[in-house]
Amino acid sequence: MTRDVILKTLYVFYIGILIFLLFWNKSFLGYLFEGNITNYNWLNIIYNLGLDSLSIFFLILSCLLLIICVLLCWFWSYEFYFYGLIILFVLIILLNLFLVKDIFLIFFFFELVVLPLFLLVGKWGTRDRKIYSSYMLLVYTLIGSIFALFAFILIYSALGFSSLISLLNSVDVFDNFLQILLFFFIFVGFCVKVPVIPVHIWLPEAHVEAPTAGSVILAGIVLKLGFYVYIRTLVFTFIQVLFYFMSFIFILALVGLYISSFAALAQFDVKKIVAYSSISHMNFILIGLFANNLIALIGSFFMMFGHALVASALFSSVGILYDRYKTRLIFYFGGLVLLMPLWSTFFFVFILGNFSLPGTINFVGEFIIFLGSFFVSNFIILCCFLALFITLVCSLFLYVRLANGSIKVQFIRYFADFTRREYWLLAPIFLMIIVFGLLPNIFIDYFFADLLYFYMN
Repeated sequence: MTRDVILKTLYVFYIGILIFLLFWNKSFLGYLFEGNITNYNWLNIIYNLGLDSLSIFFLILSCLLLIICVLLCWFWSYEFYFYGLIILFVLIILLNLFLVKDIFLIFFFFELVVLPLFLLVGKWGTRDRKIYSSYMLLVYTLIGSIFALFAFILIYSALGFSSLISLLNSVDVFDNFLQILLFFFIFVGFCVKVPVIPVHIWLPEAHVEAPTAGSVILAGIVLKLGFYVYIRTLVFTFIQVLFYFMSFIFILALVGLYISSFAALAQFDVKKIVAYSSISHMNFILIGLFANNLIALIGSFFMMFGHALVASALFSSVGILYDRYKTRLIFYFGGLVLLMPLWSTFFFVFILGNFSLPGTINFVGEFIIFLGSFFVSNFIILCCFLALFITLVCSLFLYVRLANGSIKVQFIRYFADFTRREYWLLAPIFLMIIVFGLLPNIFIDYFFADLLYFYMN
């Protein structure tokens, strides 16, 4: 009964969004924020909700992945009720986070989402270090939040309000030095969730210890929250001082690209390899987001969506292996293409999407970011290309070690391919990776008409 209630709740929410999309006026050109649902005022911190194409984008992504999280643990007999409540709690937090139009409330819900993740990793983690990893996630996030909170307090004390729309129209009140200071503190405060070097250590630890559903939430949703806050606060509001930090951000992202790519090559845990490749993609998205270029900005959005699908599918596939064989160490596997042909086929397509083969969704995002980066620096394009080539080598190495070679019968004697539930769980992602890679205009035309207008004005 509990499973049906949780799943129906997610389905109703998701279907409601799809119905809204059918009536969404894609030709509407206006402000970034649209529509007020409620109005509650406390110390000029207004709980005011609004909906736009950016919110719809993140809400659809979140709801899709949360449905996958429920289905991944559908046959859990151990405290599924508590687990289902955590998933619904995550949905409620994300619903508020993507709809509120006040920076303090965005900050509040941004930090609140750490609580269910702390419980997921600490309670349903898969190894002995799960408590250590959950506290690492909590501590890193709280330390980073100090900087962002200081910046928001400065904004509130200077303006007397914290509304995003009012801040957008009042940014000229701040002098140039104060804008630089606010930009720096907001960037540092939320870079933990991206994550960037050197505050990335918590992510591989949390991924390895988290259950499969926790890894899907981390890779597909939580890593995008930092970008969401950057878009709402920095990319559109303090764009005047962006050129002061552009070189710093690009150097930081390039260092993260290379360190995470080489670190992935040195791992033995399959889940850790996927986690480090995920960090490299996040740093590449960071370059597109702060390139101060409309083309690169759209490429960043596309790659956010593509990475959420590909990384979630990879973690789900690795979780299926772990559920069967209780290990993720790469040298225990081999020859899976002979014994698990369906799993190997799906995993191969997900690997192709991970290193952005043409025809997959990530290729479109990377290509658009590269295209936009031509207006910034050719040297950055060359450095990014070399780092992403390392990701390609790492991804192919991972697939070859798992799918090809000799069967390790001395470690694993009985093999089982996809069940029907697992097949229908990953088949929609499989199709979306290919369809959006071949027909990217479906994605761009639907979500970014008013965003393009806002950026150009």
